[in-house]
Amino acid sequence: MATRPKPDLFSRMWGRKTLAQVQRETQTSELKRTLGSWNLLLLGVGCIIGAGIFVRTGNAAALHAGPAVLLSFVVAGIVCAFAGLCYAELSSTLPVSGSAYTYSYTTLGEFAAWIMGALLMLEYGLAASVVAVGWAGYVVSLLKDFGLVIPPQLTGPSGYPLLKDGVQVVLDGAPVFTVFNLPAFLICAVLSVLLVVGVSESAKVNNAIVAIKVTVILAFIIICGYTVLADLPARIAANWTPFIPPAEAGEGHFGVGGIMRAASIVFFAYIGFEAVSTAGQEAKNPKKDMPFGIIGSLIVCTVLYMLVAAVLTLMVNYKSLNVPDPVAVAVDSMGPQWKWFAGIIKGGAIIGLTSVVLVLMYGQTRIFYTMARDGLLPRIFAAIHPKFKTPWINTLFVGLLVAVAAGFFDINTLGDMTSVGTLAAFAIVCLTVTWLRVTAPDLPRGFRVPFGPVIPLLGIASCIYLITAIEARVLWFFAYYTIGAIVVYFAYGIHFSRLQQDQDEMPGPELGEFPGPVH
Repeated sequence: MATRPKPDLFSRMWGRKTLAQVQRETQTSELKRTLGSWNLLLLGVGCIIGAGIFVRTGNAAALHAGPAVLLSFVVAGIVCAFAGLCYAELSSTLPVSGSAYTYSYTTLGEFAAWIMGALLMLEYGLAASVVAVGWAGYVVSLLKDFGLVIPPQLTGPSGYPLLKDGVQVVLDGAPVFTVFNLPAFLICAVLSVLLVVGVSESAKVNNAIVAIKVTVILAFIIICGYTVLADLPARIAANWTPFIPPAEAGEGHFGVGGIMRAASIVFFAYIGFEAVSTAGQEAKNPKKDMPFGIIGSLIVCTVLYMLVAAVLTLMVNYKSLNVPDPVAVAVDSMGPQWKWFAGIIKGGAIIGLTSVVLVLMYGQTRIFYTMARDGLLPRIFAAIHPKFKTPWINTLFVGLLVAVAAGFFDINTLGDMTSVGTLAAFAIVCLTVTWLRVTAPDLPRGFRVPFGPVIPLLGIASCIYLITAIEARVLWFFAYYTIGAIVVYFAYGIHFSRLQQDQDEMPGPELGEFPGPVH
């Protein structure tokens, strides 16, 4: 019996899943197709609203852009629109789980898919850590309003100076440093257990949370906006003059460079629309529903970002916003008579950020699950709990990684790492659309990116440009991380890949309920 010759290394690296394989995986999947257009839009809004509005806006304004962070959101929104259109085409063409990972596997090959999987770890896993740190900031602030004070050493990243009113705290003649962010660690641990058990009536829960978040954001815009308008000239003079602070020494400290640096920071907050694409196998009509959910959630949240950023920077001076809870700082500035409103805003932020962490961790576990089914990760990451029908070992592993990162690292470092991974992943997605247009021009597409290759190429160029705005230490981390991922691929992934072993027909085990709007 003749045996097929073993392919060379290059052929193995760039081996691709066929469209027939992808379609077969879709057909054999036991995931329920229960997501409609509005469910997907709410899923995207539920993930997007949180990280950008409640957390990173303050850091971007205080450290880099000042009031001109509004322009940073415009830049980030335009870049994100390029990527969003590309995601919409891919998700309507290849409606499968795994998101950009599967898109890369089908078009650019296995090695590119592995790199994409590594980038998605930064995009989802570390983003969940960023949001968890922001969640902790709001919890600490709300508990303090009720007289409950968590020891400040347990509310920050490891080894950072403990500050009070901008001055380092000194105890018995020695400077005090933070040790561990206990609230951030605990929320990640609790949510990982919740994901293992599953969330009953998850659609109703998620939709209610989205409603709460949008209501809180609109309340902030209306009430704080009214306060600002009542004294607008004075607030503009105090907080928006100059609107673009003059450039200072350093990487992206104000000026035009600061606007671009801030755009690279807030960009990661838009990844919620990408989370919609992880639910491709659960959409009722992927060719119609996926583009609607992706583009619709992007438009809605961009408008809300702009309004909140304007009100936030008019309420308080941007220099006061380098905190995990900038919206809390703004409402606290309204005075004790508004304490009830501050409590509502903080409570809504906590609820909203909880759902964001949950959805991001869900997305990360499903990407690991898909990679394990393909043999690129150990099979144990695809192991399904016999009772809960969820990838439980995978979920606990992701929960531990996210919790440790949230507990020990500061929000700015985590956010920058997330941004570079997200931008690189989006650039590859834009490349994937262009590649697929050339290699499979007749493939049925429920949605097509307008203006041919121009939009995808603009997406690639703009993502690369924003990557260059990120500070050098983060880019060095990204380089080392990418090298490490490549080493792991050649040490493990390429040897156990099911594609390399011709094991392409692999029905997936049944998964449990999605912690989002799936009913």
